[in-house]
Amino acid sequence: MSRNEGARIFGHQALEALTRTHIAVPLVLFYGSGIAGILHSALHLPIGSWALSGMVLLGVLTFTLVEYLIHRFLYHIPADGPGRARFQFIIHGVHHEHPRDKRRLAMPPILSVLIAVLLMGLLHWLLGPQGLSFGAGFLMGYATYLLIHYSIHAYRPPRNFLRALWKHHHLHHYAGDDRAFGVSSPLWDWVFGTLPREPRDRKG
Repeated sequence: MSRNEGARIFGHQALEALTRTHIAVPLVLFYGSGIAGILHSALHLPIGSWALSGMVLLGVLTFTLVEYLIHRFLYHIPADGPGRARFQFIIHGVHHEHPRDKRRLAMPPILSVLIAVLLMGLLHWLLGPQGLSFGAGFLMGYATYLLIHYSIHAYRPPRNFLRALWKHHHLHHYAGDDRAFGVSSPLWDWVFGTLPREPRDRKG
């Protein structure tokens, strides 16, 4: 099978269909939800513009950390048994085997929407009304991650500063998947010491 073709995960056709999505669907859902949350916070919550901006930016930054931790410790869980190997393949391994499968570059919307609803409920419980502005930033961070990840796998690297993101993620895929876990930002790889090595610097 070509690396540009998707692997089959489930035998049941309906379940298999749920594993695929056009990137426009989650982008509209989560950018739209994030913008709606920001507008609602600005118009209906007793929060100043600076405080609102700070909460949104904190939400975006928090997402980049969550993205890093999930990618490192869940998506790359050691496949030391058949059950774990199957789990790892379903949630992320299939992407490494077929990185150019454009319809599997985002989590299925049904699952991502469910997680987003639970997250927003948790944030409201923890932070009260201010949880909406923080959550809006978090969702905007997620949508931006999806856009960056899709672009890296679907398009050639741009000739500007964003090219570094292409290189960073390509090193994760093609030079060693034990490093470069950040996709939307290399910040946490720098913080936790998992910046990628250049292929020519690798020993052995």
